[in-house]
Amino acid sequence: MAENILKKLVNNSQIAIDDGVYDVDVDLQKSSKDFKQIIKSNLHATLLTEVKFASPSLGKIRTLTDPVSIARQMIAGGSKALSVLTQPHLFHGSPEYFMKVRQAVDVPLLMKDIMVDKIQIDTAKKIGADYILVIQSLFDQKFLKDIDDFIEYGHKQGLEILLEVHTKKEFENALNTSADIIGINNRNLDTLEIDLKTTEIVLEGHEKTRPILSESGINTPEDIQYLKKCGSDAFLIGSSIMKSDNIEAQTRKLVNAF
Repeated sequence: MAENILKKLVNNSQIAIDDGVYDVDVDLQKSSKDFKQIIKSNLHATLLTEVKFASPSLGKIRTLTDPVSIARQMIAGGSKALSVLTQPHLFHGSPEYFMKVRQAVDVPLLMKDIMVDKIQIDTAKKIGADYILVIQSLFDQKFLKDIDDFIEYGHKQGLEILLEVHTKKEFENALNTSADIIGINNRNLDTLEIDLKTTEIVLEGHEKTRPILSESGINTPEDIQYLKKCGSDAFLIGSSIMKSDNIEAQTRKLVNAF
């Protein structure tokens, strides 16, 4: 795994851009609901559940089926927001799936992709995304430059920013930006290994200034209870729900973690 996975992810996005994946001609409305408000007022675990059919770590997760029916089952189970993969390479995602889901549901949607170019941000606006994912390490490792400009551009397009970190240092850097929510990825993108303790380590000794979302490796209600104790306000869950035979029931079980 020595070949830098981040580098590969950045290259994949560049290829997708060059291939015209993000050339869409639509103007879809974003959700009428505010995810940060939902996080504040929800009495149960606030889940951002992920519609994804494949990932770099697991390969194929689920046979490609109708993303709308999956989205509806997640919402029926109590999921308050959805993340939809738009990255074709390694994730089998596409803006088309996103648009289908957007037209079918009114919950906040995260356009989940490796964002490397403002072209993708323009697409996010067009397809009705509420949030886009920005990865702190891409800037810290100099794959991209000027995170403030990138985030500001997103805000200008009416998008909110989920800024993802994996280390204490990245978290500190993230706190210096105007990102709306900070996501702590329990997966190390260099090795793809998961450790739920990441959330605890990153948040230790930090005062919370904005909502925290814990991402990756969340499988059980106990995982959610532990991460909540660590200071997480919401939970991004993909594979453990996508792999389930009963998406609605699995979602509900996790929502009812508290």
